Amino acid sequence: MATETQRTPAAVKTVSGYSIPGEGSSVLISVVTVVALLLLWWVATHFGWIKDLFLPTPERIAGAFVSAMKGDIQGGKALPEHFMWSMIRVFSAFLLAVATAVPIGVAMGVSRAMRGVFDPPIEFYRPLPPLAYLPLIVIWFGIDETAKIILIYLACFAPLAMAARAGVKSVTIEQINAAYSMGASKWQVIWHVIVPAALPEILTGMRIAIGFGWTTLVAAEMVAATEGLGQMVLNASNFLRTDIVIMGIIVIGVVAYLFDLLMRRIEQWLVPWKGRV
Repeated sequence: MATETQRTPAAVKTVSGYSIPGEGSSVLISVVTVVALLLLWWVATHFGWIKDLFLPTPERIAGAFVSAMKGDIQGGKALPEHFMWSMIRVFSAFLLAVATAVPIGVAMGVSRAMRGVFDPPIEFYRPLPPLAYLPLIVIWFGIDETAKIILIYLACFAPLAMAARAGVKSVTIEQINAAYSMGASKWQVIWHVIVPAALPEILTGMRIAIGFGWTTLVAAEMVAATEGLGQMVLNASNFLRTDIVIMGIIVIGVVAYLFDLLMRRIEQWLVPWKGRV
């Protein structure tokens, strides 16, 4: 007699009695969706449904990309230079946030005292938009790269700390007691039990944090920047160069999406048990 596994399609996996589509079917749907959106964009612009000022044709966006690569845009700087500076700002702030927010989040999860110290300021500034405290950062740190990195750092810090704290809460008391019964110290329990159990939430927090980092990039590069993707987009908007604006948005979105795919692969490698029964 055929088993349930034999009758289940390869693109579908069963978890707790529910059928969940696999990666293959999801990728196919994503590809079809992207192609359909591009086709709709082409039709809407070529048939004049939307004015060129508001949404240029895909060909104009491609032309803007070529011009930006050569540096034939406002400011005279080429796209690779803008890209390099944005990457330095975003990932410097992101790595600094990972190095500080994750330990603080874990400490908040295991210590009431640490939770009492860090919870009020994090919960206070977390809902604030970066533009709200941007003037204060400029007053405190000036208009050089430090202010830009700190602004992006603050945007990344809160979701990472909250994710690490939530991950600690996912650890069961049975796991902790089992480690103590085998003679583990408090620090060994934290490092070998709590941190691995919290890792799925931490990695999810990293994916969310880098998204906030790219979102804050434009605000950060408003501060006396002469290079960067955000600055390029802002400068192009002043001259109503919608093609360059959309091209810059696409570049930022593609880079952020590729990093998210990389984080998913790292997540599958570090926590292969996540989502499995």
